[in-house]
Amino acid sequence: MENEERIRKGKKPLTRRREELEKPTQLMQQRKFDLHLDRNLGKTMMVDNASSGRGPGFYCELCSRTCKDSAGYLDHINGRTHLRRLGQTTQVARSTLDQVRAKIASLRERSAQAVSARTYDFESRIREIAEKEEKEKEERRNKRRDKRRRVTEKEGVDSIPTETDQEAMLAMGFGSFASTKKR
Repeated sequence: MENEERIRKGKKPLTRRREELEKPTQLMQQRKFDLHLDRNLGKTMMVDNASSGRGPGFYCELCSRTCKDSAGYLDHINGRTHLRRLGQTTQVARSTLDQVRAKIASLRERSAQAVSARTYDFESRIREIAEKEEKEKEERRNKRRDKRRRVTEKEGVDSIPTETDQEAMLAMGFGSFASTKKR
């Protein structure tokens, strides 16, 4: 407001003062969401500066700031000014001995569950594999049998000679055009 009045009078605006932010009330907390910094990793993108007023890069809505790369954005997110706007300090809460012991116990329990989930009965697994292989063999046998049936049915239909076939057979000196292969 002061700057607007100074500009109307033809004077230079005052340099920007730091915003007066509230004193932070919370200690630093772990983020509950993923920043998706690796979403466009290794990709080349064309960026249109004219379409968005804020420019290319990573934009922080809270601070109205654009960072040109993911490393700068991460530094900004973890920086003092951003945390201050969130109402957090840069100090981390210290864990008590009981909290550490509880965390270790929960991690041990989780790893024990993971190990028990991986163990299984080898004999039952071998039986399952043998049954699966037997089914596959049976399917292959059935396919071969079906193929043989189709071939024999096809030969049976074609084995009825027409008049031109009979004349050709007599000229060549044999009985039929059917296969002599034994089945």
